[in-house]
Amino acid sequence: MATQRYSVTPHPIETLLTWVKSGEIAIPEIQRPFVWDATKVRNLLDSLYNGYPVGYLIAWRNPTVRLKDGTTSSGKRILIDGQQRVTALMAALLGQEVVDKDYRTRRIRIAFNPLEQKFEVTNPAIQKDSTWIADIADVFSPEIGLIGVMDDYLARNPEADRKEISGILQRLWQITNNHVGVIELAEDLDIETVTEIFIRVNSAGAQLSQADFVMSKIAADERNGGNQLRKAIDYFCHLAVAPEAMPRIEKNDTEFVKSEYFQKMRWLSNVNDDLYDPSYTDMLRVAFTSEFGRGKLQDLVALLSGRNFETRDYEEEIAEASFERLKKGVFNFMSKTHFDRLTMILRSAGFVTSNLIRSKNAVNFAYIIYLRGRAENMDAASLERLVRRWYVMSVLRGRYSGNAESSFDYDIRQIEMNGLAKYANAVIQSELSEDYWSALLPQQFNSSASTTPSFVVFKAAQAKLGDLGFLSRDITVRDLLLNRSDVHHVFPKNYLKGRGFTAARYNQVANFVIAQSEINIAIGDKAPDVYFSELADQCSGGPQRYGGITDIDELQANLQTNCVPSSVLNGPIPEYDDFLEERRKMMAGKIHLFFKSL
Repeated sequence: MATQRYSVTPHPIETLLTWVKSGEIAIPEIQRPFVWDATKVRNLLDSLYNGYPVGYLIAWRNPTVRLKDGTTSSGKRILIDGQQRVTALMAALLGQEVVDKDYRTRRIRIAFNPLEQKFEVTNPAIQKDSTWIADIADVFSPEIGLIGVMDDYLARNPEADRKEISGILQRLWQITNNHVGVIELAEDLDIETVTEIFIRVNSAGAQLSQADFVMSKIAADERNGGNQLRKAIDYFCHLAVAPEAMPRIEKNDTEFVKSEYFQKMRWLSNVNDDLYDPSYTDMLRVAFTSEFGRGKLQDLVALLSGRNFETRDYEEEIAEASFERLKKGVFNFMSKTHFDRLTMILRSAGFVTSNLIRSKNAVNFAYIIYLRGRAENMDAASLERLVRRWYVMSVLRGRYSGNAESSFDYDIRQIEMNGLAKYANAVIQSELSEDYWSALLPQQFNSSASTTPSFVVFKAAQAKLGDLGFLSRDITVRDLLLNRSDVHHVFPKNYLKGRGFTAARYNQVANFVIAQSEINIAIGDKAPDVYFSELADQCSGGPQRYGGITDIDELQANLQTNCVPSSVLNGPIPEYDDFLEERRKMMAGKIHLFFKSL
């Protein structure tokens, strides 16, 4: 029979709030944007008022760490599940401000109508209505309190029954006496088990991740500056997307603004580049893997807890050193020089817009390779080439599309053993062999998904090689991707639909070209033999219908550039399936040529 490794104890809400205020239990969500909307806070209070269950909280006490003087220190509890609920209670009952997703500090005010015994989110109409208590935090306030709220309410509603209102407000006040079950995981559980429990727990229907656990662990360790480090990670990732939030952070978090972290990210205030917008998961993966030579985030939790992997003890020196190393990794990630260089390398490989960045983990490992190369003092040109080639290889082969964490761990350990350049070049050569270019890659174009990696890389290849858009004389694919372009069906969609083809058939990526909108519109639903005949006529002095090409050699060159078989001009239009087969080979050849140029 399995041994139970947890205890279940009911605690009054008042006790939980006292734990949070005293620092006994760590609620990291207080330090980062509160994601619940106000109606969920209202619903939580309504459930408590009516005596309904509101679920369990799950807590785990940090491992006991051996201190430098030989004594041991018992760590804080980390709230694994229930952070949003406890934060909501502190906001609504204690009047604490929360930080919203735009990093604005605000109050969540919940109103209560004693006559209807109803909760609602406070709004201007409620504030003017005497039958409502506009902010229930007043009931729990030491300055106002239950008696003060009741006297004020009866003065505004003289017709109300004093005894009835008193009983209802007493019931509201006693919400904090309601019990919530706290599942406390055994203190001696190993990190791996707690991590597994953590990622299996659901919060508001969204499965928690190992990165969430790492962020909770970081925030809980104030002794090693974890609260500031967590803010740095959160703020950087938010500012990378919304630099306009910088003034709000400067106004609302003056303590953080004084930190060295803020100085490292101040450059984001003038950035409007969305090519790579990292999440905190991305940032943790890159900072940890590049600095520690490991790829599994559960190892980071262990190291930040002071885990000695040999003795299985927890030591303060290891925790301190791990926080310092993670801090270094975060600084390297946030460096303007490093961040700008990574995005420059991606653009130099033709990935000129965020629409072409389909694998964030592929970008993350490309960043890891860049940072490791910098640490090894690789010359800039060789490092940039290696990063470009690795990134393209990993996208084409879907290297990080499955269990990315295991792939990160394997690759970084191999790099540690064999050296960066030696290992990376060997993998590239193995993954992109001659058989891949001639046989496997053409088959990857047998897809109806416009986001399929092979088609994404094909567009990047055209951008990198300076190709002109389909039937364009002057406008390049790069220009079209950066501004406005259409994905045109060489065999028009409605033409094929009229012949009974399904979406999976007519939307084959080998039927797609990048074209100007006006060219796409001009072609419309015309049969291929019709509009290609008109194009040939256009190059022989006939009416100019499609773009500005009027020379037959120029037209043939454009078709070649866009991997459209020349047979569409030189004879009968091929059957659709024959056309697709030939074009897949040509598109694979284009990518092979592109890769050689990297």
